[in-house]
Amino acid sequence: MPDAELVLRSTRVITPEGTRAASVAVTGGTITALLPYDADVPPGARLEDVGDHVVLPGLVDTHVHVNDPGRTEWEGFRTATRAAAAGGVTTLVDMPLNSLPPTTTVDNLRVKRKTAAGRVHVDVGFWGGALPDNTADLRPLHEAGVFGFKAFLSPSGVEEFPHLDQDALARSMAETASFDGLLVVHAEDPHHLAAAPQRGGPRYADFLASRPRGAEDSAVAHLIDRARRLHARVHVLHLSSSDALPLIAAARAEGVRLTVETCPHYLTLTAEEVPDGAGEFKCCPPIREAANRDLLWQALADGTIDCVVTDHSPSTPDLKTGDFATAWGGISGLQLGLAAVWTEARRRGHTLEDVARWMSARTAALVGLDGRKGAIAPGRDADFAVLAPDETFTVDPAALQHRNPVTAYAGRTLSGVVRSTWLRGERVYADGEFTEPKGRLLTRPA
Repeated sequence: MPDAELVLRSTRVITPEGTRAASVAVTGGTITALLPYDADVPPGARLEDVGDHVVLPGLVDTHVHVNDPGRTEWEGFRTATRAAAAGGVTTLVDMPLNSLPPTTTVDNLRVKRKTAAGRVHVDVGFWGGALPDNTADLRPLHEAGVFGFKAFLSPSGVEEFPHLDQDALARSMAETASFDGLLVVHAEDPHHLAAAPQRGGPRYADFLASRPRGAEDSAVAHLIDRARRLHARVHVLHLSSSDALPLIAAARAEGVRLTVETCPHYLTLTAEEVPDGAGEFKCCPPIREAANRDLLWQALADGTIDCVVTDHSPSTPDLKTGDFATAWGGISGLQLGLAAVWTEARRRGHTLEDVARWMSARTAALVGLDGRKGAIAPGRDADFAVLAPDETFTVDPAALQHRNPVTAYAGRTLSGVVRSTWLRGERVYADGEFTEPKGRLLTRPA
């Protein structure tokens, strides 16, 4: 074994080549070797033997709303990154909206980075935002290190982050294509939404009817058409409509530079089980029917959907009203994404290798961090989640680390307990205990 400061040993280490018993050697925060399980430990190295617990690459969650600064009563960097660490997430990328100011100029990015500095328990990067009037800011933000640009095709829910109409989308996409930037898009067509019945009230069926699949399908079709013409890189955020999958598969087959994500709540929850008046289940696009969920799983399995991210979008409890028309839309699930997905994945015959691919390797690749994150392999950061995959727990919102005790997963029994989380070879979380913040602020690799 080469010189090492740490040797992490397990009978089940998930590597790019599969799961095997191994000793992972770490020096200077980087994985230096992946060696046989019984390899000798070099003098001076610390051995951490986790037995039969599974060692996964730390999760990379590229869709998180931290809301800090400006709406810190909703969430904050310290609480969000504690939740991330407790859930096996070692890297997250923060969305540009719901904070004040939004991350739509270089000056606003500096404010966001200053707010986060010294307060993050995991590594944190930042998305920029594409607005109707900030096209000139996109290249400077790209050069300042944001990982890409978030845009809405329908109202975002906050007035300081207006959506793009088709002309503004064309301008923003042409600009990002000029420097090969990534445009990540909330794809719902506002015309379809306006034409849908808007009854309001506590009935989930009425809310679901107000956000029809056709709104997603139409927006995705427009996005594909623009990307095809401009040869732009685009990413569909939080896909919930299975009806859009044939469009996506056809576009990818013809070479459109398109990637797609979905979320744990679309893969594990169903419209049929959402209680009326339960605002904690509201998100946009909405949680759909069980048959739709089955098709999303099929698309994950065949690669039409690339990855799974939480879209953690919390708020204060008072905003989660019993009226689905007025309740804040967002699911708080950053700490629970791994367990929620694993619980349903194993029921459907998938493996932890699949989960690691969807929630670590492919998300790292999406934002260009696959040179450092997303795999247990020499040269990568020594970021690990140590999981007891067969242990179960029942979700108690009050026991979660995010700021407000609200989650759609409350009372659900999930499989997979994160025993410890490691960032660059240092244990930052173990069995409910945290170290002081050790995360770094990341910029897009050049």
